[in-house]
Amino acid sequence: MRRRLVLLLPAAWPMAGRAQPAAPGTPPRGPEARKAELDRAFEALRTAPNEEGAALVEGRIRMLWAQGASPAVGLLLRRGGRNLEAELPVEALEDYDAAITLAPDFAESWFLRAQANLRAGAGAAAARDLQEVLRLEPRHWPALTMLAAIQNEAGDPQGALRSLRAALAINPQMPGGAERLREQRRKAEGDAT
Repeated sequence: MRRRLVLLLPAAWPMAGRAQPAAPGTPPRGPEARKAELDRAFEALRTAPNEEGAALVEGRIRMLWAQGASPAVGLLLRRGGRNLEAELPVEALEDYDAAITLAPDFAESWFLRAQANLRAGAGAAAARDLQEVLRLEPRHWPALTMLAAIQNEAGDPQGALRSLRAALAINPQMPGGAERLREQRRKAEGDAT
């Protein structure tokens, strides 16, 4: 089961580990402007009419999240992503640890470290990192989805159901979300549901 969970991570979050700087010519954005744009994007995500529309908004949210990284943190996150792709989770953990040291309030560093911890077989450490992500950004639906998978694997189907429901409340058009919710509800509440 853990192997299956690890194999799903790259497909579920294709941009993970690839913090992108703002496009050339884009005026610098302050934290307040970024927060306001994130708020609008999350509302658009919640009300997206279909998966295609939601995917466009997801991309914008991920870009806004990545823009919160300093150049040094962005460099560490990209290096960590390359290490994960090369199946070097311990080296990726070192990169993400350094990014967290530089910017402890940057949620994406914690999220990416959770992925590396999971790849290294440290599910409890990954869950702690995800809790920190959610403290910093409660609308981080990928963290909630990953947390649901960890909870389910740890034998907590009710906790997994709560986490998955929370993720779907943020991103109702999440690909495969309704099907995963039905399956998780069956695990948590039994076959009668």
